[in-house]
Amino acid sequence: MKSIRKFLLPLLLLCLTASAAPLKSDWKLCRGATLETRDGKQYLRVVIRPEEKEAMNCAEAEFDLAPWADSMVELTIRARAKGVSAPVNYYNGVKFMLNFTDETGKEYWNNVVRLDGTFDWRDISFAALIGRPGKKSLLKLGLQESSGEVEFDLGSLRVTKLFGAPAEPYTAVYSDTVASAPQFRGVMSPVRFKAEDFDTLGEWNVNLVRAQMIRNWGKAGTDRDLGEYDVWLDGMLDHYEKMFPLGYRKGIRFVIDLHTLPGGRYESGEMAMFHEKEYADHFIAVWKKIAERFKDNPAVWGYDLVNEPSQIRRAPYDYWNLQRRAAEAVREIDPERPVILESNGWDAPETFRYLAPLKLKNIIYQVHMYKPGAYTHQRVKVRDGRLKPGEKPIPYPGKIAGTDYDKEKLRRDLQPVRDFQKKYGARIYVGEFSAAIWAPGAADYLRDCIELFEEYGWDWTYHAFRESPVWDVEKAGTNRGDIRPAADTDRRRVLLEGFRRNKVN
Repeated sequence: MKSIRKFLLPLLLLCLTASAAPLKSDWKLCRGATLETRDGKQYLRVVIRPEEKEAMNCAEAEFDLAPWADSMVELTIRARAKGVSAPVNYYNGVKFMLNFTDETGKEYWNNVVRLDGTFDWRDISFAALIGRPGKKSLLKLGLQESSGEVEFDLGSLRVTKLFGAPAEPYTAVYSDTVASAPQFRGVMSPVRFKAEDFDTLGEWNVNLVRAQMIRNWGKAGTDRDLGEYDVWLDGMLDHYEKMFPLGYRKGIRFVIDLHTLPGGRYESGEMAMFHEKEYADHFIAVWKKIAERFKDNPAVWGYDLVNEPSQIRRAPYDYWNLQRRAAEAVREIDPERPVILESNGWDAPETFRYLAPLKLKNIIYQVHMYKPGAYTHQRVKVRDGRLKPGEKPIPYPGKIAGTDYDKEKLRRDLQPVRDFQKKYGARIYVGEFSAAIWAPGAADYLRDCIELFEEYGWDWTYHAFRESPVWDVEKAGTNRGDIRPAADTDRRRVLLEGFRRNKVN
């Protein structure tokens, strides 16, 4: 990699408040890369032959991320491509990447994905959560695992702040009923309940169930037909209206969880309703309907507006404001019942760094805990769940993806949520946490999580009860073909130990 000196790129860092800061950076060129000036504009062109495609062929430049600390940003640049071959991995091909470390030295790679072939000049973009930047910060442009040609308009690069921590002070407000409510400990629901499920949950001493309305999980381009969506949703609401009294008689309260949203998700994982008005408006209408139907139902503890929101670019109906609109609509119908807000990035703990509190009464803030994903989700996306030849299972505690993981590392992962709780006086609810049944040390992982939740006074529900066998504490197995019922597992015992803290039903 050779350095081009005195060829400096002015990067205009533009945020939503219209403030701008120039930044100059030397570009280090890679194989096949040239810098060109045409009509007063600077361009980076990378041409890679087929025999050279296996490597990362990217030019790179350093720049300062400090102005974007504790923010989610969108990086955008204009590019065009010609004959870029399809890469083996979806995250390679045309490469527009931000590679940086945080203050602890942990390294991050954020970039565009699924981009190859031929296309004319257009904006390409991705989002990154910056957190607390460390020493390394590199912008990379080029190709990886692909041959062909790509060109970037360097003057078009923009860094836009999507979300940042609010500056003004605020203290969450809770009614006496919500503030004095006991700590809740329970489970996520099956896709559909059976009456006998509540006998088991009663025996376990569960006092909360997150009732998920879910279909098409993991699929893109679904739930576009709103008429058909409403038929499905009404059927789920009918089901829960019949089931809730059975649980309520056992001392169980319910969170209504809209797991599948109108318009579904794009291939990127983003919700369509963040970008398409038809689905955004329907989302509000759905919550008005749910609130009208359940406002007088004593079994319902709260309304969980959006399961695992994901917004990775600018959106006209962004994840926070759309939830705000829904909460305000619910409040007009049901003034007191808790409304549950989820954070961005699939409700990840780190996104609480830039989460703004909602200035309404009785707002509860939900987080999902699956860190580290390399451990909790090991082989979950493998069709048969089997280890590859020579592959070893990942144990907990231990070194996971290069990081030493134990209870104290989990504590550090959850620290942004704890900071949010203390800063705003917010009630925190862990809506999901789990580990695959074949993950070595899963019981220890669950115990460490629960001990942290209890230390912080957070409500929690385990994912999940009699839903997917991969997470079922009443089953055991080393792969999908080996899963079998198990009368007693160490994971089940950990949960029951936690549920014993509930008041006796």
